Amino acid sequence: MNESPGWASPGSAPSDGQKPGVPRPAEPTDQSDAASKWSKEQPPAGQWSAPSGQNTPPDPPQQQPAPNWGGRPRGGGWGGPPPAAKPGVIPLRPLGVGEILDGAVSTLRAHWRTVLGITVTVAVITQICDILIQRYLLPAPPEVDQNATPAEALSQSVDVMQSTLINSAPTFAITLISTLFTTALLTMVISRSVLGRPVTLADAWREAKPRLPQLLGLTLLLPLMAFAIMTVGILPGLLLGGGVGTALSLLLGLAAFVVVVWLMIRFSLASPALMLERQSIMKSLSRSAKLVSGAWWRIFGIVLLTALLTFIVAMIIAVPFGLIAYAADDGLDGLLSGRTPEFGWPFLIITGIGAVIASSITYPISAGVSVLLYVDQRIRREALDLELARAAGIPGYGPEQPTDNTPGS
Repeated sequence: MNESPGWASPGSAPSDGQKPGVPRPAEPTDQSDAASKWSKEQPPAGQWSAPSGQNTPPDPPQQQPAPNWGGRPRGGGWGGPPPAAKPGVIPLRPLGVGEILDGAVSTLRAHWRTVLGITVTVAVITQICDILIQRYLLPAPPEVDQNATPAEALSQSVDVMQSTLINSAPTFAITLISTLFTTALLTMVISRSVLGRPVTLADAWREAKPRLPQLLGLTLLLPLMAFAIMTVGILPGLLLGGGVGTALSLLLGLAAFVVVVWLMIRFSLASPALMLERQSIMKSLSRSAKLVSGAWWRIFGIVLLTALLTFIVAMIIAVPFGLIAYAADDGLDGLLSGRTPEFGWPFLIITGIGAVIASSITYPISAGVSVLLYVDQRIRREALDLELARAAGIPGYGPEQPTDNTPGS
C-alpha cells in the first residue's frame, strides 16, 4: 500500500542531536556594491518628480494592517498567516488539547467501519473469553460473615483480597492482549487519517502484523517495570512488620507510585514510535523519553484528562447494563441486601454486552490521543508537519516525496 504518511526518519530528528532539514529562505544578497554606485547628491526626501514627458506611476495603495482578534492576527485576506493545511483529521501544526481529542473522535467518525470492525471484533472475543473463564475456571468468592470477630474479619478480608487478585489475573491478561491488538491496528488507521487517506482492516493488519512481537514485549515490559518498582518500595516495610513497618510501606509505596507515574508518562509515546518508526523496544523507549522531555506536565495532563473522559464514558454505559444484569439475574433486592450475589449467565451476558459497547468507544479515543500526541510532539520538535504536507501532496510544500510501504520511512 503506497500510502505512507511520510514519517521522518528518527535518525534526523533534532531530539537526537541533529537539526531538522527544514527549508529556510535564502539569505539577502549583499547590497554594498549596488549602494556605492548611487550619486552622493540626492534630492530631498519627498521632492522627487518624474522627468518631463513621463507619466508618474500612481502611489501603491496602503496595505491595511490585519485586524487583531484577541491579540492574534487572523489569516486569510487580512494580511495574516494562512491557516494550516488540514488534509485529514488534524491541522498540520502544533495541536491544542481540544484538537487532539477532536482528532481522535474524528478518526472514529471518518473511518468508523474500519475502527468499529477492529474494536468490536477484539472486544467480543475478549468478553467471550472473560465470561467463560469467570464461569468455569475461577473459584467462587469467599463468604463474608457479617457477625465475625475482629480477628475473623481481618482473616476474611485477606481471603477476599487474595481471591480478588486471583480472579483479576485472567482478566488482566485478556485485557493486555486485547489492548495489544487494538493499539497496533488503530495506530495504523490513525496515522493514515492524519493525511486523509482511507485504510481498510486488511491494510492495517498487514502493516501492523510484523510489529506485534515487539509491541507485545513493550506491552509486557511496562507493567512489569511498574510492578517491580512498587514491590521494591513496599517490601521493606512488609519485612519489618508492626506499626513502623506499615508506616514505612505507605511512605515508600507512595514514593514508588510517583516514580511509576513519572516513568509511564515518560514512556507513553513508545508504542507509536515502535509501530510507526519500526524501532526496537529499547530504542522506542529512548525515543519516547526524548519526545516527552520538556513537555512532561502537558502530556501528563492530556493523558489524565483522556483517562478521566474514557472512564466517565465507560461508567455511563456500564452502570445501566450492570443494573439490568442484577435485575435479570439476582434481583435488585439481592444488591440492596449486601449479600454476595451468585452471578449466572444472564448477568455475565448483559454486562459483557455493555463492556463491548464501552470498549468500542473508548479504545479508539485512547489510541487516537496517544498517536496524535506523538505526532504533535514531532511537529513541535522536528517540523514533521512539513513532511506530512509533502506526503499529502499539498501545494506549496515542495514536490511530493516518494513513499514506500514503510510507515517509518
